Amino acid sequence: MNQIIFAIALFITLGIFGFTTWRYVRLFMLTKPAFPVRNFGKRFGLMMKVAIGQTKMFRRPILGFIHALVFWGFLVILMGSIEMVIDGLFGFERSLAFLGWFYDFMMGTGDIFALIIGVAILVFLSRRLFMHVKRFEGIEMKHISHIDANVALTIIFLLMVSLLGLNATYVAKQTLVNAEIHGIFPIGALISQLFSGMPIETIHIYHEISWWSHILLIFIFANLLPYSKHFHVFMSVPNVFLSRLEPLGKLTNMDSVTREVKLMMDPETAYAAAPADATVERFGVLDAEDASWKNYLDSLACTECGRCTEVCPANITGKKLSPRKVMMDLRARMKEKRNGLLKEGKEFTDGKSLIRDYISEEELWACTTCNACAQECPINIDHPKFIIDMRRYLVMEEGSAPGELKATFSNIENNGAPWQYSPDDRLLWAEDLEMNKV
Repeated sequence: MNQIIFAIALFITLGIFGFTTWRYVRLFMLTKPAFPVRNFGKRFGLMMKVAIGQTKMFRRPILGFIHALVFWGFLVILMGSIEMVIDGLFGFERSLAFLGWFYDFMMGTGDIFALIIGVAILVFLSRRLFMHVKRFEGIEMKHISHIDANVALTIIFLLMVSLLGLNATYVAKQTLVNAEIHGIFPIGALISQLFSGMPIETIHIYHEISWWSHILLIFIFANLLPYSKHFHVFMSVPNVFLSRLEPLGKLTNMDSVTREVKLMMDPETAYAAAPADATVERFGVLDAEDASWKNYLDSLACTECGRCTEVCPANITGKKLSPRKVMMDLRARMKEKRNGLLKEGKEFTDGKSLIRDYISEEELWACTTCNACAQECPINIDHPKFIIDMRRYLVMEEGSAPGELKATFSNIENNGAPWQYSPDDRLLWAEDLEMNKV
């Protein structure tokens, strides 16, 4: 009966998760191309350094180390979760014990990490509930965002409590019946003393409660994550692997614009290189579906930690720009249009757009493209690239820009330089100067 119930729960979990994943895949298919994914060796090294090694988190040594411990602990505990799925389906107990010393090491490390993660989550919750952390605030941080974070942290804490309870009751049960204990559980062995003197039936009930609580919380959490800010648990590692490898600040040229320039410079070569059915796409980004797949991946991977906004010089000086808000707005806008886009494709419109309805022109033009946000982001989100693409739409599609920039554009068009003087008059300022010959 337990196997049947578990199989049903697993089937429902995988079904819901598969449905959610397919919806996200379809949304990614509606976005624009970003860049070809090459240099897999370099990408793997970057992933191991930034995502697995958590190197950017250590810029704040204490909190960074605590967060890294939580992340590494989840990687270790993952093995135990896989074992529980196998046990639940086939009615085994400790099915991976045949791995010997490696199993002992992983179970012992996971047992210790369960305690460390539980304590760390209490620290994180205390900071959110009782301390005023400036980077956790902002116009984009709605009340629901704080509830979302607190719920996710609470579930993680309950996962660790149930895991420690599972290990402790397992040790107590095996010890009481003089059976072999598969694995090493230093923390579980200490907690198991609380169950000494209890009948085996009672310990078994506690063990079953802990086992089912832990696995069902995993199933629930896995399907809550795609709708939570903690989606970065799944998306951060792929996002780092798929980072742009070019130096920060390098802006790519638009293929359609490059083609037009080549047509002017060398028509014959350009016509030969251009595809016969080349269509003119929208310049830049107006709405969510105009973003590239990497922009959308960035928005889903965003942890809302606020490190980007905290170092943004525009935000520091009181301007409206918040790099975190830009990513959150893209995610929110895609979510708002999701059902319509999935039904009607890119032709769907609801009369609104990402620019102006979510992100104002003032925010976009406040960006200095210093790339401090991208440098600080722990999962390599490239905020300036996305902001530049929205600026491109404003300038190239609407001719909209601050007055100073419009004057500069006009001068470049008329005079071939940013200044208001014609090329013939540029040296007039030096006519009456006396220069000594050296």
